[in-house]
Amino acid sequence: MNMSPDERRLQLLDDLLALKRELNDDSRRRHDRLNPFAEDLTDWKERGSYWVGEDRGITIYDSTTVAGDVEIGSGTWIGPFCSLDGTGGLRIGAHCSISAGVQLLTHDTIRWALSGGVAAAERSPTEIGDRCFIGTRAVVVRGVRIGEGSVVAAGAVVTRDVPQGTIVAGVPARRIGSVVRRGDEFDLVYD
Repeated sequence: MNMSPDERRLQLLDDLLALKRELNDDSRRRHDRLNPFAEDLTDWKERGSYWVGEDRGITIYDSTTVAGDVEIGSGTWIGPFCSLDGTGGLRIGAHCSISAGVQLLTHDTIRWALSGGVAAAERSPTEIGDRCFIGTRAVVVRGVRIGEGSVVAAGAVVTRDVPQGTIVAGVPARRIGSVVRRGDEFDLVYD
């Protein structure tokens, strides 16, 4: 039976909605969550493997944008709605947790905008050390280095380097404590 273009579109929409329901049911059953539709269409670990060229246990949600020269260490989890700007060079260490909505920046266009488009964008490499936690909606600006085993609180704006094992929070981010590690054990100690 030949369908008109309108009938074909309606059939495709019905099929797509049926797929959405199946994927919702599967995510709820397997993960006790309800994802945006696009997140259920892709395999997050496959996306991580695609970016680095091999399976190293990296998770990158489909809603995350990855651009430029971005290196990601093994076992790192990058949540939904992040922006990984590697246009100035971005290195993320192994076993990091990059929470939802995090912005990791390696360039800015301040001088470009103020000059009316005459000056170029400025670029500087940004680095996140191994075993770091970056909280939801945190922003790390270009040229910043976050030392190994550090914690960046949710919503923080990191404008300066963070020493190894440091907890920072606020806008701009300031030290509020440290991560004390003894072998495989650790404590979060607040100032």
